[in-house]
Amino acid sequence: MPEQITLVDEVELVSSERELIQEMGSMNHDPKAWVHYAFPWGEPDGPLAEYAGPDVWQAEALEYLTTRLKAQEIDTAEAVTIAIRMAFAAGNGPGKSALVAWIILWAMSTFEDTRGVVTANTDTQLRTKTWAELSKWYHMCITRHWFNLTATAIYSKSKEHERTWRIDQVPWTIEKTEAFAGLHNKGKRVILIFDEASAIPDEIWKVAEGALTDKDTEIIWLVSGNPTRNTGRFRECWGKFRHRWKTWQIDIRKSILVNQEEVKGWIEDLGLDSDWVKVHILGRFPSAGDLQFISTAIAEKAAEIKLNQHQYFYEAKIISVDSAWMGGDETGIGMRQGLNFSVLQIFAKNDDDGAIADAVARHEDEQQADAVFIDQGYGTGIYSFGKRLNRNWILINFGSKSPTPECFNKRSDMWNKGKQWLIDGGSIPNEPKMIDDLTGVEKVDNTKQTIQLESKKVMKKRGLASPTRGDLLALTFAMPVTKKRRNAMGQVKQEMAVGADYNPLAAKN
Repeated sequence: MPEQITLVDEVELVSSERELIQEMGSMNHDPKAWVHYAFPWGEPDGPLAEYAGPDVWQAEALEYLTTRLKAQEIDTAEAVTIAIRMAFAAGNGPGKSALVAWIILWAMSTFEDTRGVVTANTDTQLRTKTWAELSKWYHMCITRHWFNLTATAIYSKSKEHERTWRIDQVPWTIEKTEAFAGLHNKGKRVILIFDEASAIPDEIWKVAEGALTDKDTEIIWLVSGNPTRNTGRFRECWGKFRHRWKTWQIDIRKSILVNQEEVKGWIEDLGLDSDWVKVHILGRFPSAGDLQFISTAIAEKAAEIKLNQHQYFYEAKIISVDSAWMGGDETGIGMRQGLNFSVLQIFAKNDDDGAIADAVARHEDEQQADAVFIDQGYGTGIYSFGKRLNRNWILINFGSKSPTPECFNKRSDMWNKGKQWLIDGGSIPNEPKMIDDLTGVEKVDNTKQTIQLESKKVMKKRGLASPTRGDLLALTFAMPVTKKRRNAMGQVKQEMAVGADYNPLAAKN
């Protein structure tokens, strides 16, 4: 027979619950104290028997959050108008997901009608790592009986609050950003968490940032992950947006949760300077992203190079045209002469092939260009208008066979030549879009073990625009070009010589 609950027991239960509610209220702005209180640290035979509390870096993060929250009690004008933003770049296994779980459970336990969203780089990461870690700590949490935890949400057991007091896990999609845009909770608390944030597209960051605008609201935005990519908004938490974020780079050699003998072996095998060690042990961003084709270091160095005209005036002038019809993509005209590349003109879109062709012809005449290469993808109309203007422009099929065996197709070959040109001292415009276009393209593994780049369709899914400026540079390497011979009036005495036997309509590889 189950033991009967007496009236005395019920009174004690009610009294105990009131005390718990008061304790939670007292730690509304003290997540550090809450984490020590809410879990069975050091209890003999318990799941945390060997731990006295959080690791050092976790304690520092909780202390920072506590300090910021308590500052709000003194200076509400400053506090409730500026979101608390915390970013963690870490190697493997120091407890990033545990910290995420603690902050979710603290936020829910200490502020009525807290709302939030948790997302990650992939749906699999969200379900099997982030949410699994939350489940682990939820079952150890002293307030677990207040909340329901499902496969996709944690929410209040109170019927009156189950829609208003909840945090949901939401896989991101570029096509449907409503879950982030609709994250409002005026006058209360909002939690937004990005796990494995390095691979979350910039577009999701922008939408989420625009949603966090409620006045007089406590807003906490936490992003964490391995620093695998050297571009994107996660990287910029340590870069151009560093003034908005409190950042940590966590070296797992100092973590109590990591097998240090294994770490020593990795370092001995690969060396401290290897990008893998930087990312997975030191918590630092790599010289090049794991999949990045052109590293940020290469592109930024090229952007800093300034050449005098006498260093390249004797070289052929090659004009490139990259046209796009899809929404958001740009059409561009570029030119390379030796080691110098410039962007001649950018159009927000192309809805008039004739107008673009006129612009290309004007630049060709003004620059006395030796060749004009046009991306065949959306450039056939421009090419046709050029024929009417008696222009000898050349269409380039990005998907045709590569002239070099190490590259998967023509596009990969042109980009590979462009990369080597950058390394050899090429100079590019010192503009963020130029650098972003060059560094945003990633490599793809294939069975032929050749250099292959991801498609623009895949880039779109990652939230990136078509790399117009990068393609403009790559196009200038489509074929060899020699400088035309001209008379004193600038008239051509000898037509250009370009690579022979090139068929733009060749079958795709």
